[in-house]
Amino acid sequence: MDIPRSIRALSDAADAPGGVIDWSAVAEAAKGGCEPGDARMEPAERDAFAADVRAARDGLREASGLEFDLPDSVEVQHRHHWIDANVATFERVMRPLEEHGAGVFPGVARSLNSGTMAVTLAFLARNVLGQYDPLLLADGDDHGLYFVRPNIRSAAVELDVAYPRFRRWIAFHEVAHAAEFGAAPWLSGYLERRVRDGISSMTDGTSLLDVAAREGGGPREAFAELNTAMTAVEGYAELLMDRAFDEEYDDLREKLDARRRGGDPITNLFKRLLGFGMKRRQYERGARFFEGVADATDLRVASLVWERPENLPSDAELDDPQAWVRRIA
Repeated sequence: MDIPRSIRALSDAADAPGGVIDWSAVAEAAKGGCEPGDARMEPAERDAFAADVRAARDGLREASGLEFDLPDSVEVQHRHHWIDANVATFERVMRPLEEHGAGVFPGVARSLNSGTMAVTLAFLARNVLGQYDPLLLADGDDHGLYFVRPNIRSAAVELDVAYPRFRRWIAFHEVAHAAEFGAAPWLSGYLERRVRDGISSMTDGTSLLDVAAREGGGPREAFAELNTAMTAVEGYAELLMDRAFDEEYDDLREKLDARRRGGDPITNLFKRLLGFGMKRRQYERGARFFEGVADATDLRVASLVWERPENLPSDAELDDPQAWVRRIA
């Protein structure tokens, strides 16, 4: 890590003109907070990444009956690449708060707001394995699929699993998200509206540190529909990758679940502040819902969730899959 680099960036942010967050300083400070790792690959490994993605696409199409294409951009990155790819997304997400001006963050310096976001990005950059990015709140329809190679390699060592097999598992998970958004052109807009509404509601005089400390990142009433939709998104991806993966996966599922639950005290604190506990519950609750639907019917009936927004399960239906089946199928 290059802590002096982070300190310099955040010190400069205090005097720089602009809004309540200096996003250039955020990117610079976040990179100082984590080593980039190595994204260099021999041709054989690069070809293997591409083969994993193609196999995931073909297997997921067959298992689900969904028609979808791969994203426009598929990249194997190191951690600093990931920060560059995501800082603009964070800026777009936070824009509704910034539009209200400095009054939204009374008594909190621009450098502290920038520092909060830099710490967030640096932590995520050290932990994200892969990402399907529908580019919410952005102009245009481009989507991105990213794999953070140094994190995948280090997680494979940590979990004591073979790197090629683990890499393939991550490819299936991220392409499963591509299948969802590809099958549901309305989904990006649906989530975008709820993100905007939720973040716009956070104009009650709190700082970014207060916002981050809230479970799930914002007022529960404003984010209830977003949470329900994301539970469906995460749960369907879990089910779909399990049904489509072309190798035995029970040990991978068990070890990944343990990784989501585990961590040292500092890591667990960051997970709580960033809503990782909510995300884990989304995985688990959503997976139970879709397993119930698929066991009672089949995976193609479960895929009807993406036909239109009205097919999304309600919060109550997430705990009663049969009620959703009766309503939809």
